Amino acid sequence: MTLTGQSIIGDMPANRGQQSGTHRDAPFAAINPATGERLDPEYISASAEEVERATSAAEQAFPVYGQLSGTEKAGLLREIAKGLEAMRDSLVERANLETALPVPRLQGEVARTVNQLRMFAEVVEEGSWVMARIDRALPSRTPLPRPDLRSMLRPLGPVVVFGASNFPLAFSVAGGDTASALAAGNPVLVKAHPAHPGTSELVGQAIASSVRAAGLPSGVFALLFDKETGVGTALVRHPRMKAVGFTGSLAAGRALMDLAAARPGPIPCFAEMSSANPVFILPGALRQRGEQIAKDLYASVTLGAGQFCTKPGLVFLPHDEADGMLDRLQHFAAGSSSFTMLTQGIAAQFSRTVTERKHSGHVQCRTTSDGPNAGSPFTTHATLLITDAASLEARPELSQEIFGPSALLVSCADREQALRAAESLQGHLTASIHGTAEDFDRYRDLVAILERKVGRLIFNGYPTGVEVSHAMVHGGPYPATSDSRSTSVGSQAIFRFARPVCYQNFPEHALPQELRNSNPRGIWRMVDGNMTRESLAE
Repeated sequence: MTLTGQSIIGDMPANRGQQSGTHRDAPFAAINPATGERLDPEYISASAEEVERATSAAEQAFPVYGQLSGTEKAGLLREIAKGLEAMRDSLVERANLETALPVPRLQGEVARTVNQLRMFAEVVEEGSWVMARIDRALPSRTPLPRPDLRSMLRPLGPVVVFGASNFPLAFSVAGGDTASALAAGNPVLVKAHPAHPGTSELVGQAIASSVRAAGLPSGVFALLFDKETGVGTALVRHPRMKAVGFTGSLAAGRALMDLAAARPGPIPCFAEMSSANPVFILPGALRQRGEQIAKDLYASVTLGAGQFCTKPGLVFLPHDEADGMLDRLQHFAAGSSSFTMLTQGIAAQFSRTVTERKHSGHVQCRTTSDGPNAGSPFTTHATLLITDAASLEARPELSQEIFGPSALLVSCADREQALRAAESLQGHLTASIHGTAEDFDRYRDLVAILERKVGRLIFNGYPTGVEVSHAMVHGGPYPATSDSRSTSVGSQAIFRFARPVCYQNFPEHALPQELRNSNPRGIWRMVDGNMTRESLAE
């Protein structure tokens, strides 16, 4: 497929001649972080007219797409997966140029992207995800009869999805937000991330081609480019849009949350934003395997240059072991080379944040170079910080995420101080505990505290690496996400883009198939309070 540098709206790329209006910007291009080279083609930001055209097409597509059967939606998702596999080599090549992420990592990301599309295909084809509930009429009940009540989840309407910088495939154009929104029956408009526009366009072309092959309205999918924030803002504010999916920084996520809430008709904004993913290393574990923990922890901290939302950035450990752990981590850091960041802006923000921590007066800092941004403006080095629990209690902002290869070690004087530190935490995606059986007996209260703070608890492991599965929870209390009841990874992500609708005293023929007495899809349903797949007597 040939890159055009244009948004994808309807059956064809957007017309360059129509680029005008409030969102017009100078053309922009991706930059190769490894070389600084500007990559062709140039991309043009979508205009106000194109935003209007895309949202109108999505609104017109919704009555058709939202009524498709699970089998039909599954067919589309599988066709998209097939299309991405067919262009895997081109995708990996372009994504490598735009992100400098290693080829094996990107090959794995293609596999993850197509696998989650197929997972959602299986979920909607099986059908029980709609949570069908039937309370049959009780006409003779006194003092009042009960009507026939039947409910199930239905799609929301057009959804806007924002591509993430650190996952150009799995959290981008055909990533988890798009896959789950399409699976639920919603048209999707993606605002591409400006750091990897070519990768985004290739994926967008594959999705648009799959929509055409399925004979569906072209408004089921659109891809809009923008160097800045105007297009994204316009989409979130647009009255035709019914939900937002976002993965990125706290500042950007909070801005989208506020925009969504400030509309005349507020809409849900599912934002995955900021997490330092605390790790608690208990005394017994340190005594038994301190060297191995240090090695594995450093690998997790620096995986992908520390540009994972699950990077362990906050490490709590006993006071008398803090210096030893720092020395071990410093040893591993000294043996590693510099890291290439995804964008110059991310590298600059990392440098600023590390400098602020160093000058806070409460943190000691060690790096593997004279400065975190020595050399190329895309390049940085591992940074290790250390403080104590009392300082963290006095300056809670020290616990905020640093996006990049860094970690803050926090020494705790005793068990009680470690528990207080856990209580003081804001919301995070994950928390990890390293300990022996004796440690867990002594720190049993820690688990009870942390399960109120995070979406995923990890025992003797590390948070980087998120399995795409039915049980996975990739979410957590604010500021990790905007809604701790949801997840952006795993099959439960579909519930974000659906809402319950109740049908009272409807005739059988007018009900959705999932709620009919005959249960033609054979799904699990709650009937009069009991789960069953059986059909009901007429």
